[in-house]
Amino acid sequence: MKRSSANPILTRADIPDVPPRLVDATSVFNPGAIVHGGETVLLLRVQARSRETFLMVARSPDGVRFRVEPRLVAIDGLGDVGERVHHVYDPRLTRDGDDVLVMFAADTDAGCRLGIARTRDFERFDLVAFGRDEDTRNGVLFPERFDGRWLRLERPNRVALDGGPTSGDEIVLAESDDLVHWRTTASVLRGRWRYWDERIGSGPPPVRTAHGWLHVYHGVATHFQSANIYQAGAVLLDRRDPSRVLVRTGHNVLEPRELYELVGQVPNVVFPSGLCADRADPVTGVVPDDAELRIYYGAADTCVGLATTTVAELIADCHVAGPPG
Repeated sequence: MKRSSANPILTRADIPDVPPRLVDATSVFNPGAIVHGGETVLLLRVQARSRETFLMVARSPDGVRFRVEPRLVAIDGLGDVGERVHHVYDPRLTRDGDDVLVMFAADTDAGCRLGIARTRDFERFDLVAFGRDEDTRNGVLFPERFDGRWLRLERPNRVALDGGPTSGDEIVLAESDDLVHWRTTASVLRGRWRYWDERIGSGPPPVRTAHGWLHVYHGVATHFQSANIYQAGAVLLDRRDPSRVLVRTGHNVLEPRELYELVGQVPNVVFPSGLCADRADPVTGVVPDDAELRIYYGAADTCVGLATTTVAELIADCHVAGPPG
């Protein structure tokens, strides 16, 4: 992946005040991304000095220079889930016809839950589903249905990182008939102990290519003792059976190197969360090998970075030999 010369493309200085709850924002990071209505739209995770977390919308004609709208996103129905939701964050965006489905994480007293909201215009957001069982995070929806069923990747939270949040070392596949009730069907990917991706989690939603589903994920190296290092890698999943891994990057494809990735609220972090392809087949949805992919990522939990690559480059990286697993 190649960093944009405009990085970081969004910082706290770009976040407008929305009194009284958001004034002089502390950080902006981990955006969901999609091309919608002829422009690139980001759904941002913004943090206030109270350490409250808000979602905000940013739009761009070129995918690099963004204007952040001076309003806080409200999800209609979230107040009726029957438990207190402390934070809503890390949105991932998937198209569903004319609508956009927003998969988000929500912190509750019982742990992290996955929720789904629907929007058509990024003005109104309606709650579709809210998980009530397992502590899980990093949920991403596939952009098409499989025999009428929805599929998603998610990462159950089963391990507490030293000095960090509850995490996990396994990405699983779940299915649903209605987006509300989900059942886990398979283990897809596990972390590789002693290497760059000991703990893992999904990044942006998978991209359909001629070779299979191309999926960018994050890996956490924990064995340095001083700090957890968040990096990005990729995996290619079988087109018809996404629980089957075809090939996986042996090394990371993006790691913290720049000052804005090394220093911040959480140092040593690149966290991919949004992806936009510059083109796709209008009928099949297949993204061609030479299509440019724009990867939007959180840097040090403080600002937003942009990196670019192509389908062919990422798949070539998947074939580079690395540790077993």
